[in-house]
Parts: sequence; C-alpha cells; structure tokens
Amino acid sequence: MTTVQQSRPGTRRWWALGLISLAQFMVIMDTSIIGVALPRMRDALGFTPSTLSWVFNAYVIAFGGLLLLGGRLSDLFGARRLFAAGWAVLLAGSVLAGAAGNVPVELAGRIVQGAGAALIAPSALTLLMMLFGGNPKELTKALALYGAAAPAGGTAGVFLGGLITEYLSWPWVFYLNVPIAVLALVATRILPGGATGARGAVDVFGALTVTLGLGTLVYGIVRAPDAGWAAAETWVALGSGLVLLAVFVLRQAKAAAPLMRLSIFRAPRLGAANLAQVFLGAAWIPMWFFLNLYLQQVLGFRAFPAGAALLPMTALIMLGMIALAPRAIGRFGPKPPVVAGLILLAAGLGWLSLVRANGSFWVDVLPASLVAALGMSLAFIPSLSTAISAARPEEGGLASGIVNTGYQVGSALGLAVMTALAASAGAGALGDPAALTNGYSVAFIGSAVIALAGAGLAVLTFRRQ
Repeated sequence: MTTVQQSRPGTRRWWALGLISLAQFMVIMDTSIIGVALPRMRDALGFTPSTLSWVFNAYVIAFGGLLLLGGRLSDLFGARRLFAAGWAVLLAGSVLAGAAGNVPVELAGRIVQGAGAALIAPSALTLLMMLFGGNPKELTKALALYGAAAPAGGTAGVFLGGLITEYLSWPWVFYLNVPIAVLALVATRILPGGATGARGAVDVFGALTVTLGLGTLVYGIVRAPDAGWAAAETWVALGSGLVLLAVFVLRQAKAAAPLMRLSIFRAPRLGAANLAQVFLGAAWIPMWFFLNLYLQQVLGFRAFPAGAALLPMTALIMLGMIALAPRAIGRFGPKPPVVAGLILLAAGLGWLSLVRANGSFWVDVLPASLVAALGMSLAFIPSLSTAISAARPEEGGLASGIVNTGYQVGSALGLAVMTALAASAGAGALGDPAALTNGYSVAFIGSAVIALAGAGLAVLTFRRQ
C-alpha cells in the first residue's frame, strides 16, 4: 500500500478521495432522500402504513446482504473494477425505481440500487486504504472526510428530497442519481488500479442465504403486528430467516473459499467495532425514519420544510465527524468516544420520545435531534476506523464489507422491530395525530434502549489501544 501511495501525486490522491467520498455520499443519500418523499410514494403506489418501510428495507437488505460478496469480489478482481461496476448497477436501479408505477416494480428498483451500493461501498473503503494506509495521520484525516460524506449525503438527501418532492415529483429523487453515476464512471480512471488476486471461487450460495435470511427475518418482524405474533405466518418467516442465517454461518465455517472467513473476528477489536456499528444503525435509522413521518404527518410540515428541518442535525454530524471525532480518537483512543457517543445518542432518543401531538419543531424536535446527532458523530468514526484497520491488508475488502454489513443489517433489523412496535402502539392510524405520536414515541424509546445496549457492549468488548 505504501508503494501505491508514493507512486501517485499527492493532489491526485486527494482528488481520488473526493470520488471515493462521493460514493459514500451517494450510498447514504439513497437511503435518506426517500424519507421526505414517503407519504407521496405511499399515495401514488399504494403502500400501506405497515409496508411503507419496505421502500427503505428493500434497499438496505440488498445492500447489507450483498456487501460481503462485494468485499470478496473487490479482493479478487480489483477494487477499481468493482467500484465502476457498482455505479453502473446503481444507475440501472435508479432508473427502474423512478419509472415504477406499482409497489413490486418500486421494490425491485430499490433492490437493484442496494446491489449496486453493495459493490461500491467495500471497494471504496479498499481504495481509500490503498491510497492512505501507509500514513496513519493521513489515514485518520481521510477516514474523517470519508465518514463526513455520510451525514453530508444524509443532509443532501433530506434537503433535496424535500425540494424535489415539493416542486417536481417523487420519481426525481431516483433520477437524480443518473447524472452523478455517469460522472463517477467517467472519473474512475483517477483511482489506483491495484493488483488483483487469482480468479478464485466466489461463494454465491453464501451471499444468497445471508440476503434471503435477512429479508425473511425482517419480513416476519414487519408483518407480525398485522398477522399476529402467534400466527403461523409470523413464526414460519422468523424461523426460516434464522435457519437461512444459520446455514450461512455453517457454510462459511466449512467452505474452502468462504465469503467471510470467520477467523477474521479473532483480530483484536474487530468484533467489538462491528457490534458498535450494528447498534448505531439499529438506533439511528429508526429515529430518522420516524422523525420524518412525525414532521409531516403530525406537525403538518410539507415536503420541503420537513427536509430543511433536519439540516441542523445533519450539519452537526458533519462538523463532529470532521473536527471532534478525530481529536477524541487521538486523545482517548476509540473506546471512550464510542461509549460516550452511544450514550448521547440514547439521551437524544429518550428526549425525542417526549414528542407531543400538538408540539413544535423548536421544542420537540430540534434540541433532542442535536443531542442525538452529537452522539452519532462521536461514535461512528472511531468504530469504523477500528473495524477496517483491524484486518490484514490483503483482506481490506472483506473487512470493509463486514463493517458496512454490520451497519446495514442493524439498520434493517432495528427499523423492522421499531416499525412493529410503532404499529402496535398506533402508528398505523393515519389522520389521528395522538395515535401517530404515541406510536412514534414508542419507536424512539425502543431505539434509545438499543443505543444504551450498544454502549454497554462497547464497555465490555472494546479493548484498549
């Protein structure tokens, strides 16, 4: 990696980092840009309150389930090649999602988008390590900028999603990806090619079992409030999901060329860092999802004001990731910022659970969301950098895939559980602000519990530097 780094002019390396950060920006923007558009999509395509979360989950399950495959392909065939392929797939999925006229086609488009993101994300982190891995100081700075691209994508997503939905139409939240993807494909020549390994076996069966297992498990959780927790449908879905995930683990333990070498978790702090990412995703994404709905369906915000209302929160995350998190890592190591960040996130979520049916943005949303945002900015970068730096250099793609998988799996499962809890507490009663608020409040409380559990596990599992 040092050879690659030294062979490329410094300015060009930072331009390459800009392209890599754009990838992170887009992957996150594609999760956040649909938030403000959800009510319009529900009315246009026929989603129900209980199935609306699948606009998000279809993307996240494909993303999280195929990330390990993306990491493996990146190690085998070259990060730059997979990076370009991912942009092409994302472009195709965006066109399909924007042109959808019904629920199945919309979800198919989101699945294709997620598959493209699963190729982009691990190859982007591998490219970053190739460019900056030989200099720890530069690597920390590069990771901070890369990490800040995530909330920047979130900021752009909620802002542009509101602007587009308000003044154009919801399909354009997907069509926006097309020119950006074309630009990224043209710019990939500035990235390092890197050496590629032999064209070894690829565990497609493993990728399918983990993706189907996660999807089936999420389906069972989301359907449970309507079908009943004791219903055969619920238990068949939950049982099938768990069996498929168990088959995936057994496959990885016995396969000659596994998708995920299980012994990689023997690396110090890798498992702890990935657990932190799982709990961050499981707490943060439900907050973002239900806060969007609270602003529009309870407070009555239109699409554009609802998007603008989340800008202070996402701007604080960017500032914290760039300015605060690297300093905290340098002074205290990764463990204290991760623990403190998760506790702050839990505090902000607990505060949000006090939202009122006749509340206001300034009292009920802004202060609590800023506390949660500060916690997210403190915990995300230390856990991310710890996870990807713990593996061997030749397994950078695998480590990148694992850490991204952890966050996305946590997001999908967390949102599924909170959707079920919110629905059982009244979140499906459209037109009834009191019932909706009660449902969203329960989801915020559940997310706060997840964040606190993550902090406790981080205390127990993170080793000192």
